[in-house]
Amino acid sequence: MKKTLSTIAVTAFVVLSTAAFSFAEYTSTGISHFPFFQLGCLIVGGLLIISLKSKFTRLYTSEAVGAFALYTVMISLFTTPVIDAVKSLVS
Repeated sequence: MKKTLSTIAVTAFVVLSTAAFSFAEYTSTGISHFPFFQLGCLIVGGLLIISLKSKFTRLYTSEAVGAFALYTVMISLFTTPVIDAVKSLVS
């Protein structure tokens, strides 16, 4: 039961993080420049972390959530608004 609850918690975090990423990108770029590739990578990474959490019992919930949070930050760094902000900061 504990394993199922921790997997559900990780799944909820993955879904909410992916939804927050999608909302932020949609509001900043619109549908014409929406990063569908990054969203797909985020979904595949979330599914991979959820499957690892359900398969390995010694993987803590906080480790899985932290890994996905860092992965979300890494994916969001390679989107158009962030790259444009870095270009304007450097120039």
